Amino acid sequence: MKIQLAYKLPKTLLNKGSGFLGGYTHTLNPYTGCTFACSYCYVRQMPVSLFRKEDWGSWVDVKKEASGILAKEMQRARKKGKVTIFMSSSTDPYQPVEAQEQITRSLLETMLLYPPDFVLVQTRSPLVTRDIDILHQLGERVRVSMTVETDQDDVRKHFTPFAPPIAGRLHALKQLRDAGIPTQVAIAPVLPSSEQFASTLRPLVQRVCIDDYFMGDGSEGKRTRRLGVENLYQEIGMQHWYQPDAYQTVVERMRASFSENEIYISQAGFEP
Repeated sequence: MKIQLAYKLPKTLLNKGSGFLGGYTHTLNPYTGCTFACSYCYVRQMPVSLFRKEDWGSWVDVKKEASGILAKEMQRARKKGKVTIFMSSSTDPYQPVEAQEQITRSLLETMLLYPPDFVLVQTRSPLVTRDIDILHQLGERVRVSMTVETDQDDVRKHFTPFAPPIAGRLHALKQLRDAGIPTQVAIAPVLPSSEQFASTLRPLVQRVCIDDYFMGDGSEGKRTRRLGVENLYQEIGMQHWYQPDAYQTVVERMRASFSENEIYISQAGFEP
């Protein structure tokens, strides 16, 4: 797929946390658009996608001069009180374009100069390990949340063919763990997985967040349903995994390897 890149100068970077992310003072998106183009991404149903002529996943807007803008905004925000940031709510901060543009890295460098009280880095990309040096300096102020929706790469390919392979994400978690970076796995959304999923994750993290469309897409699953995601489950004979109670299967399996205080459900797992 040919990617349309555009370079835009944003007026602001920090947006007020609201709704599902109301526990944060701000959200921060280094890019607009995301080339991972996950089939179930709720952003497909948001104005940022609906008002564009190009297909979601085929374009990315790169936010120019982002670090300088963030520096000014951080100084103002810190004067008002606590600053907690969710990065990112509508794009992956480590999608492929980040390898060359390094907008996300520049924002993390700015956070070293003007530290937030907490920043959660939400990604599904092993590229996050490139920035272990900065993440390490942020210490307990940061948590990397790595999306691993399933332990089966054939399932991953069916739902998110342009996203990084599961093995790469697991290896990245090992690197983050070895570097002492606070991490969690986000099994979000719940995709079909095996009974071995929990034992695979156990050596890598001490924190697991489980979420699905019905709890996590902001509309009790209606937004995702409009995308036709249910058909993708039917195509592989796994429609029983597309039910409001399917996440309980994953919760029970995780309980075999994780304690109750290491398992978080939906919004609670993403809170600062």
